[in-house]
Amino acid sequence: MNAELVFDARTELGEGPVWDEKTQTLYWLDILGKKIYAGTELLAQLDDFIGCFALCGNGHFLLGKRLSFVDFEPGSNHQTVLASVSGLENNRINDGKCDPAGRFIAGTMDMNEKEPSGFVYSFDGEQVTQLLGGIRISNGLTWSADHTTFYYIDTPTREVKTFDYDLKTGQIANPRVAINVPEPLGWPDGMTSDTEGNLWIAMWGGAQVTRWDPRTGQLLEKISVPALQTSSCVFGGKNMNELYVTSARKGLSEADLAKYPLSGGLFKVVTRAEGLPMFAFKP
Repeated sequence: MNAELVFDARTELGEGPVWDEKTQTLYWLDILGKKIYAGTELLAQLDDFIGCFALCGNGHFLLGKRLSFVDFEPGSNHQTVLASVSGLENNRINDGKCDPAGRFIAGTMDMNEKEPSGFVYSFDGEQVTQLLGGIRISNGLTWSADHTTFYYIDTPTREVKTFDYDLKTGQIANPRVAINVPEPLGWPDGMTSDTEGNLWIAMWGGAQVTRWDPRTGQLLEKISVPALQTSSCVFGGKNMNELYVTSARKGLSEADLAKYPLSGGLFKVVTRAEGLPMFAFKP
């Protein structure tokens, strides 16, 4: 499997891909550029860092903006703050997505990437519930095909943790380590899952996406991407077998950029797997 360049966007921090099955559109972010893209087109230039977002049934987006959950109307760029989360001034919301019941799950991080001052929150449209604390860089999250298991990455731990997930209440329980990521592979970042129960993880600093079996902790596959800082991935396409991969130029030296000139681009890998759909926000 080869990673094909879709858009040489040269983003500082490409992230947060979301696939809209209804319109067959990929939406994604440049967090540090404060931009939302629709495919290869700029959809919106915003006024603060957007760490993640979800689609809503009414055509709006739910944004994880700095330390708030914000309703965003793409046509007018109108924004309404729905709720805020606790956090230090230099913290921001990072990765997040909706669970199968429509709650928005998102984590925060220290922008200096040093202090364990982050949390993971669940937002149901009315109430914000804290699920985890002591997080340094809250990153990839996804669910099993039967929705009973939640997978989560705090990047500096190099671990993928597994939790029992109660879809009725949104509560997590029984934490354990599913995967330990060896240092030579890079840092585990954004993550998605397929219908066979495997996890696909973008490897920051590893120029690749990896596929794992979380039931055994086994590395199943490595897919090279011509960008050193691969940041996140999501399945899309008509048959849900196209893996879209975001990347970043953040932190790269001139030598790194000479070796990986496509860093910050958006890539696509046609896989033999079928990805799970993304879920919309349902307040």
